[in-house]
Amino acid sequence: MILVAGSANLDFVVRADHIPAPGETVLGHDFKTFPGGKGANQAVACARAGGVITHMLVALGQDAFAKPLEQSLQDAGVQLHTVRDAQHPTGTAFICLSKSGENAITVAPGANACLLPSHLPPLVGYTHLLLQLETPLATVKAYAQAARQAGVAVVLNAAPAQVLEPELLALVDILVVNEGELATVAQHSGSVAECMTRLAVHTVVVTLGSQGCLARQQGALHLQAAFAVTPVDTTGAGDTFCGGLCAALSQGQTLGAALLHASAAAALACTRLGAQSSIPDAAEVAALLQQQPDINNPAALAALRALCGLN
Repeated sequence: MILVAGSANLDFVVRADHIPAPGETVLGHDFKTFPGGKGANQAVACARAGGVITHMLVALGQDAFAKPLEQSLQDAGVQLHTVRDAQHPTGTAFICLSKSGENAITVAPGANACLLPSHLPPLVGYTHLLLQLETPLATVKAYAQAARQAGVAVVLNAAPAQVLEPELLALVDILVVNEGELATVAQHSGSVAECMTRLAVHTVVVTLGSQGCLARQQGALHLQAAFAVTPVDTTGAGDTFCGGLCAALSQGQTLGAALLHASAAAALACTRLGAQSSIPDAAEVAALLQQQPDINNPAALAALRALCGLN
C-alpha cells in the first residue's frame, strides 16, 4: 500500500503551434482543463497503471476547482486524506502545449503550500511514501523523517528542480529525477553518470525522455531503453513513470522490472492529452510490454550508455 503526499492542481491547457518565447504572443487552437499536479498525477498512476492500493494526502481549497481533482482521484480508486484550506484557492497550473507535444508550465501552488507536517496520517500499513517538491520543503523533510522512523521506504521525485540539503537526501531511499533536475540536485554540470556518483542516495533513477532511463542502486547500474510511441502530449509522463515505478516496487518487483513497467506506462501517457486523463491502466501497460518485447536491444542500450557518459 502506497501513500502519496503532495500537490494537486487544475491544469489550464492551451494548444498552440509552438511555445511562445519571452515577449511573444501566439494564437492557440483550443483550451481545456484537466486534473493535474505532480502528487495527484502520481497517485493516479500508482492506482491505475500500477494497480496497487493507493492513498493520497492532499490540500485543496474550498472552491469549484477542487471538485474535478477529487473526482479524478476517486475515479482512479485513490483514497483521499484531504486538508481543506479556507484561505487559499486550489492549486492551478497554466500549460502551453506545442503541436510537437512539448510543454511550458507555470504553477500557482495555492492550497498546496499549506500542507503541514502535522497533516501526515499514521503510516501503519504503508510500504512506500511517494513525495515531490510542489509542497513546502520543510513539510517534505518532516514526512520523510516520519517514514524513515516507521520503516516506510521514501521515494522522492525532486521536481520542480531545486538544491536539496544533505539531511533530506539522507532520508531518501529512491530519488527520481530528470536530467535537468539531476544536475541541480547534484550541483554538477557533468555527464549523467558523473552527476549520479555525487549523490549519496541508495537508489537514483534518472529519466531521459525518449531515450529511456538509467538507475544506480548501490553502485550497480540498470539501463532501460524507451518504448517507441508517437507523442501527443508529454504532460504527466514523468509523473506516470514515478507512480508506475513506485507501484511495481511496492509489489516486490526488482528494480529492473519496475523500470520496464514504469517506462511502458510513461510512454503510453505521452500518446494522449492531459495529465491524469492520459495515464493508462495496468492492462494497457501489459499489452505494450508484449508488443515491444525486445525494447532493450544492444543498439538501444549502447546509445543510452553513450548519452549517459558510460562509454
